[in-house]
Amino acid sequence: MTQKELDYVEDAVGHESNLASIIEKSIQSLEDEKLISFMQKQLKDHKTFHETLMHVLEEKANE
Repeated sequence: MTQKELDYVEDAVGHESNLASIIEKSIQSLEDEKLISFMQKQLKDHKTFHETLMHVLEEKANE
């Protein structure tokens, strides 16, 4: 992986973390159960993406 690609993955980790934080805060202000459920799925997806990207970085660090 090139340094440019590594920088991109690191940026993506930050973006996913930020999105998860925004979604968590948004869920707290919602009242519609269907919307809350949808947002919880989105939160789960972004946390999964974050973990996947972190795994890529960990693999790179162990090389």
